[in-house]
This record gives sequence, C-alpha cells and structure tokens, in this order.
Amino acid sequence: MVRKAPVWCGVAAVLAFAGAGCGTVAPPAKPAGGAGGAGFPVEVTDCEGARTTVGKAPRAIVTSNASALELLLRLGAGDRVAGTGFPPGAGTLPAELDERARKVPVLGRTVIPKEKLLGSGADLYVDTFATVNRGGHGMGETATGEELAAAGITRVFLKSTACAGTAKKPVTDLTAVAEDIRTLGALTGTGDRAAELVAGMERKVEGVRAAVGSVPEADRPSYFFFDYDAGTKQPVAVCNRQVAHAVITLAGARNVFADCDDTFRQVGWEQVVAADPDWIQLAVRNRGDAAATEKAFDEARAWLEGNAATRGLKAVKERRYLRINSEATTIAGVRNAETVERIAATLYPDKVKGGR
Repeated sequence: MVRKAPVWCGVAAVLAFAGAGCGTVAPPAKPAGGAGGAGFPVEVTDCEGARTTVGKAPRAIVTSNASALELLLRLGAGDRVAGTGFPPGAGTLPAELDERARKVPVLGRTVIPKEKLLGSGADLYVDTFATVNRGGHGMGETATGEELAAAGITRVFLKSTACAGTAKKPVTDLTAVAEDIRTLGALTGTGDRAAELVAGMERKVEGVRAAVGSVPEADRPSYFFFDYDAGTKQPVAVCNRQVAHAVITLAGARNVFADCDDTFRQVGWEQVVAADPDWIQLAVRNRGDAAATEKAFDEARAWLEGNAATRGLKAVKERRYLRINSEATTIAGVRNAETVERIAATLYPDKVKGGR
C-alpha cells in the first residue's frame, strides 16, 4: 500500500459520538483495475485532500470507534474487523448487528493504546478522530502516522467525523456520511451494498424534503438537543459542525445553537432559556435495555420539569419532547436518515408520515 503523509484534522472533544462534514466534500473513493484485486487500487483522500492509495483489499481492519464498526457491519464486512476502540455497549446496536459486534475484539474501551494498535495485525485502520487520536488528551500515547506506516497499517479517515473540526461552513446535509459509506464499500469490495445503504438514506431524506422543504425558515420550529448524559450543571450544545445539526435542519427544524461554529460546546442554561425552544429532544444514550433507556428518558424529562431555570420553557410547559437516542442523532451513519424522518414526523404530523 502506497501512502502519502496525511494532513491532519480533528474534532472538538474525544467522544464516542461522531461529528459531521468537512467544509468541502471530495468525490467518493476511486477504484481502478490492478494487481491488487478487482476494483483495486483505491484512492482515498484525507480532510485536506491529500491522497492515499490502497493497493489491495485489506485482510484485517481496526476501527477507532463504534461508528466505523457499525458501518462495516452494515456493509457485510464485519468478518474482516480485527478489533475496535470505543466499542458499542451490549444491546445498543440494532438487533441484527449486535451479535456480530459482540464478536469483535475490543482493543481499547476508549482510544486504542498505541502498542495494541500497532500489534493488532491490521493492514487498515479506520480513524474517526484524526488529531484527537494522536494523544495529548489524557488517554495515553497513541500511534503516529509514521508508526502506523512502519507497521504496515494504512490509515483512512471517517471524514464525516474526522473533518468536523476543520469544516469551513455549517453541515446541513448527509453528503459526508454517504461519502464515508461509499469509501468503505470501495475498500471492502462491498460497493453494491454501500450504494443500497446510501440510496435508502436518500429516499428517506428526500421524502422529508419534499414534504417540508417549502416551509419558510421563520415558520420552522426551534429545536434544542438536550444531551442529558453530558451533565445538567452546564448543558452541552450541538453546534453547526456536528452531524446532528444536519439531521435537525433536514427534518425542518431550527437548531437553537445554529450560530455555534463547532461540533459540541458547553453553554449556559440562560442561553437555552433565552432561545425558549419549541421542541426538546431528550437525548440519552442507549442503555442496551429498553426499560432502562425509557427510565433515562423519564429522568431527563423530570429534570427539565423540576429545574427552576427550565420548567418555564415553552417546550417543557407544553411537554413537546422527542425521545430519540443520542447515538442515532450524533453518530454519523445510516441511522441519521431514520432520525431525520422521525423528527419530521413528530414536528409535521400532517406532512410526514411514519418514521421509526
């Protein structure tokens, strides 16, 4: 595998959540015929457009977190995943993927330690975090690009996340997510399946756009993503470089923190009160058990209704809540399109039907 030194880009915080969108979106990975097998070599780019050529189909893949792992499982390439960091919790992936995810070796509960990654036997590393995964964030020493190259490991980026920190403008669509799916499809020989996944996402999003696209911006309801698990002392806002902002926008809502040029950022409750959102998403992480997850949703709602600063919010007084897991909104993947549909069906029940 031939490599060129990557130009690094990063995200705002080391989270299991994935962000969204580089400022510009490169074309999908380019396959070409060659000795590396059908469809190879494949050329991929990083956040700044620097090219890397993958000469043959990878035998063993390591993923830096659950978002890349989930995409590979959906593509049918899970049997080639040799390990992952930030593993999904038991029961948190859709049922058809959960059993396969449990079989993937866990190389790190958070960022994969350098020695484990370099000794994994992998020839491809799908990096979701870019510069965050280079160490210096209290999670131990991690492998550099040079060390990965010396170990025979090619690094590729899940750009819908890795490029979020250098995005030049707000992300308002799922183009980068679709690009990631196509790229992984090209690298694993599952291009047809990748095309199916992207087409399914596009059908959902286009259906919503057709239904609510004509609603003037001023008439769209305002929306606050309440990340209950991030803590209640100081809320963490979803900003306009995060994939959740695209999900909210595509669903026909107005993110109350749309003017925040970041992925996530701590804000004050006074800012939420000033925004007085029409709708609030009770965003809790999937507990792996339906009853436990519902209990967490109940706790988030009870906190809003019992807190002096938030009980007077329009959405709280009118109980305009959406119970949607954080992962389906903030982790880049196929479920983003499903969440667009779900939000739109709640906000525009006369225009959008269904949504899961």
